[in-house]
Amino acid sequence: MLNKKYRHSIVIDNHEMVYYRCGQGDPILMVHGITTYSFIWRNLFPYLEDKYELIIVDLLGCGDSDKSIDIEFSLKNHARILAELLRALHIPKVHLVGHDVGGGICQIMAVRYAELVFSLTVMNTVAYDFWPVQPIITMRTPIIRQLAMATLDLGAFRFIVKRGLYYQDRLDKELMDCFWYPMKTSAGRKAFLYFAHCLNNQDLLEVSDELAWLEMPVMIIRGDKDVYLSQQIAERLHKNIKTSMLKIIPTAGHFLQEDEPALIANYLHTFIKR
Repeated sequence: MLNKKYRHSIVIDNHEMVYYRCGQGDPILMVHGITTYSFIWRNLFPYLEDKYELIIVDLLGCGDSDKSIDIEFSLKNHARILAELLRALHIPKVHLVGHDVGGGICQIMAVRYAELVFSLTVMNTVAYDFWPVQPIITMRTPIIRQLAMATLDLGAFRFIVKRGLYYQDRLDKELMDCFWYPMKTSAGRKAFLYFAHCLNNQDLLEVSDELAWLEMPVMIIRGDKDVYLSQQIAERLHKNIKTSMLKIIPTAGHFLQEDEPALIANYLHTFIKR
């Protein structure tokens, strides 16, 4: 996990959001996906902390942030909350970096809150209507969601994580403990399932036409061995966004921050400096 000396919290819409902030230079806001939280960026951190100001969030419902389910966890509401966070921290503009559904949140921010964004980087992102993947759709059904609450265990979750890695031997106890941390409590499991329930690809379809008109630089990074999200997503984003570049990493799965952190950090540094 990230060093606690960089840990901060702030109240947005009466809910506590935890974030990590450190470094100096161009600010980068890093946004995780649904099965992770701020820890997923920890291996990129050493390559970036001396060059940039990093703001690494735990989205509401994730990590150490508030897990109350009296607020909507839709992608567009997460985007609004992150825009409020930046304003509260008096950060006028950031480079956005998002993974998984965090990439979807960042797409919405780039369209709806473009005045806050220098550039957009999405990694193994959701987009358009090529998602949610089947497990997420299934969990929208109330009875399936209740069964999942009762039966989700470490072994089942370990299988999900392992499939998402290219270097599967890296799934040691420390990494699995990081993934499992929010699931140890009933509140954490309930928030995870509520997040899944709130996912709706309509949020991204609403901004799909406007993505094509983005003027900011955009980088799309695809872990070629991602078994959870289709390659079509990256290809269509690259085709439709005229300012985009596409990077494909053959030796990376869904959790590409774990597979190739040095390479991704180098891509980010080169992209931002350009």
